[in-house]
Amino acid sequence: MIRLAGLLRDLVYPPGCSGCGIRTARQGGLCVACWCSVRFIDRPYCEVLGLPFSYDPGSGMVCAEAIAHPPVFDRLRSVAVHEGVARDLVHGLKYSDRTDLAPMMAGWMLRAGQAEIAACDAILAVPLHPFRLIQRKFNQSAELGRHLARQAGKPFLPATLLRVKRTAQQVGLSANAREDNVRGAFRVAERRQSDVFGRRLVLVDDVYTTGATVTAATRTLKRAGAADVTVLTFARAIAGPI
Repeated sequence: MIRLAGLLRDLVYPPGCSGCGIRTARQGGLCVACWCSVRFIDRPYCEVLGLPFSYDPGSGMVCAEAIAHPPVFDRLRSVAVHEGVARDLVHGLKYSDRTDLAPMMAGWMLRAGQAEIAACDAILAVPLHPFRLIQRKFNQSAELGRHLARQAGKPFLPATLLRVKRTAQQVGLSANAREDNVRGAFRVAERRQSDVFGRRLVLVDDVYTTGATVTAATRTLKRAGAADVTVLTFARAIAGPI
């Protein structure tokens, strides 16, 4: 029955590239041109910030930025640079209600954070404030986290981390303004401290820009006793190799 439903779906909605829409052999993928245009973040990269190196300095190397300004989270992993098709996928999910993109994007995130997900106890997503959730109808980060947890066979904790401060949108704000905007924005829900204390967690967001949001969220988790926090995003802003 599932196979028949899939065939009927493909007849009504023929498979197309999730990037450009051109006809493809199956649902939930990219055409060759779109795939080749995505700037995937693969090793060698900084073990802490995930910034790609222009050469291989050896295993376990950390970039100068991570040494000079150690992040609150333990490590950052991302699928691709936030440009071109990768940016279009993020915007499609976030602003055009393309929740059908979430399973494919989560699958790529599973590959990008494979080791960290295998070692974690649970997966969380950066939450939206209730008023923002009503306006947007869904939380794009939670959609990614839900599908990621399902594909990885890990617990998903959507009600553990709460956004209690109604912040302004981060788009267009400076780095300092972003930090001020999300300061004190998160807390761990009542009677949910056991979800966090002593546990290794993966915190999911759609895009990493300055890191202000995931830093504020991670600081809340660490204060609640989280032993290790990996930030995993689909895309990240980056100027180029370092």
